[in-house]
Amino acid sequence: MEKSINDLEGSTAGVSNVGLLPAESTRPTWGSKVQYILAQVGFSVGLGNVWRFPYLCHQNGGGAFLLLYLLLLLIIGIPLFFLELAAGQSIRQGSIGVWKHISPRLAGIGFASCVVCSFVALYYNVIIGWSLFYMFNSFHYPLPWENCPTLMNQTQEVPECAMSKPTTYFWYRTALNITNAIEGSDMNWPMVGCLVLAWFLVCGGMIKGIKSSGKVMYFSSVFPYVVLLCFLIRGLLLEGAADGIRIMFTPKLEIWGNVQVWRQAATQVFFALGLGFGSVIAYSSYNDRYNNCHFDAILVSFINFMTSILATLVVFAVLGFRANVLTETCVQTNMDKIFHLIHNGSLQQDIMPIGNLTNAEYSPWYKDTNSKVNLQQFGIEDCRVEVEMNKGVEGTGLAFIAFTEAMTHFPASPFWSLLFFLMLLNLGLSTMFGNMQGIITPLLDNFSCLRKKKTTFTVLCCITGLLIGLIFVQRAGNYYVSMFDDYSATLPLIIVVIFENIAIAWVYGAERFMEDIRGMLGHRPWKIYKYMWQYITILGMIGLLLASLIRMCIEKPTYRAWNEEEANEEMLEYPPWALAMLVCLIVIAALPIPIVFLKHTIQDWIQKKSKSYGDCGYSQGNTVDDITGPIEGSTDHGFTGNGYLPVEMEDFAERGKLLTNEDIDEADVDTENANG
Repeated sequence: MEKSINDLEGSTAGVSNVGLLPAESTRPTWGSKVQYILAQVGFSVGLGNVWRFPYLCHQNGGGAFLLLYLLLLLIIGIPLFFLELAAGQSIRQGSIGVWKHISPRLAGIGFASCVVCSFVALYYNVIIGWSLFYMFNSFHYPLPWENCPTLMNQTQEVPECAMSKPTTYFWYRTALNITNAIEGSDMNWPMVGCLVLAWFLVCGGMIKGIKSSGKVMYFSSVFPYVVLLCFLIRGLLLEGAADGIRIMFTPKLEIWGNVQVWRQAATQVFFALGLGFGSVIAYSSYNDRYNNCHFDAILVSFINFMTSILATLVVFAVLGFRANVLTETCVQTNMDKIFHLIHNGSLQQDIMPIGNLTNAEYSPWYKDTNSKVNLQQFGIEDCRVEVEMNKGVEGTGLAFIAFTEAMTHFPASPFWSLLFFLMLLNLGLSTMFGNMQGIITPLLDNFSCLRKKKTTFTVLCCITGLLIGLIFVQRAGNYYVSMFDDYSATLPLIIVVIFENIAIAWVYGAERFMEDIRGMLGHRPWKIYKYMWQYITILGMIGLLLASLIRMCIEKPTYRAWNEEEANEEMLEYPPWALAMLVCLIVIAALPIPIVFLKHTIQDWIQKKSKSYGDCGYSQGNTVDDITGPIEGSTDHGFTGNGYLPVEMEDFAERGKLLTNEDIDEADVDTENANG
């Protein structure tokens, strides 16, 4: 990026000073283009593709949500992703350096990205710890969450487990050992050990920078696709898989009129590509300047989208099978109740169906019979696959409750369980490597003293993350994970991306940025990008920010808690201290932007004042009595011996600047020469 004249003169008064940095011979580069693409795909394709996208798709109109997601990916996701890739590759700095180079006042954008990355890394590694815990328990046969445990020295099942399900009980009581509320609690020591191991793996992958993490990506980014394909083939062979896929992709176009569905789709696009974290910029900064980042943006975006589709197929094929198993159990339980009620005379014999009913036949029979006899008063409910599909498919519940329950019905269930959680482990690690690059790279670029101790700094970051992360592995830790996941990143990241967009499109200039990209690619990108950056993406992100704020104001923040007595989940409101903590997370993450802006604005103002007044000097002017003769060239310069200094090049009065000592000295020399 070429510098303007004002840039070369060192102007900082609201003028962008972007320019291509001098070539850095010491800056490492990717071992190959494949490593780079795998790193970007590994960071963008994460756990959200496996559990959040399928849930949103199912809850918001199936195929209609897919079309909406694709539309927003094209008009918001890809342009912003391309913007970050191009900025990082051109300037070859982390997120702090990129925005600081555009304007020092915008460096806060990069610091805000680092703060958000830190928040996300803290709780994201806990999820990796959960995956490790389940992976280790997958070596048991039968799986420990397949059956309810019994009371000590008895054959009776634990009541809490019998009232819920074995998989639910194992998740809440064995894995998390959870409390009933978010209040403080003691440590969950098995999870502490898993968290230590998780940070050890992350540190090992990051210890040598991209040289080590790039090689790890060959496995951590590719292995999940192998597992997903294995699960897809296995899932399609299961009974009921077609029902799950049919329910998944049945379009409900009426959802397009719901503003909240648009908000959820835009948020998913936003997080799926990892915008605002600084990791995309950090990864692209290690590229060659002439790399085709436009092709990379389109390629990675569509790989991410197709991965979400693949994961959705796998999840709902397996959940369709699970729903059929649960529906069969429901039908059999209700038929046993009906038979018992007929036997004791509470119901007439003629309501008993002829033969065994299939899952598809039960619901029509129930509706017809219930219209004649109120079956609900006897505790007999309808059994439908669609209803069972909705149970336990949100967030962590999808992976650690619903999916684990389905795998208990697989032949060789420990093998499939081990494969699944090994996949989650790799998805989590590849995303964590990106998060850590979003923290470490900008700080190393911005603080030269850290570069000499890069390895030590990386280890120190991991140890700090482990110590702070202990809050998430206490017995109430899952509630803190939910808080950080819901509130510590969403609003701050949207704000970060809005300012990134404004910095490129309006501070630096979209047209100028297009020319810089032409210098890297050898041709100008599509002109539509200019108008998207200037108007569409900015308006879209502002709309997303307003929708998120309105939702937070309308709906009081709540979290999903486990009620031990009733053995089920319930929604609780955050206590006042937790609400204060929640607000602090949002404020702390976004605060660097205004702080750095004000800091540099005040510094510029003080610097201008010091130049204007601090260096002022006084020189006795010439009087008429001192002039013994006419001054040569006085007509051209307008100097008539009236006691004022000559002004030769610029009108200082019009520029609003006082003369400095240096200016006065030069003028005195000219006067002496003239008096000769």
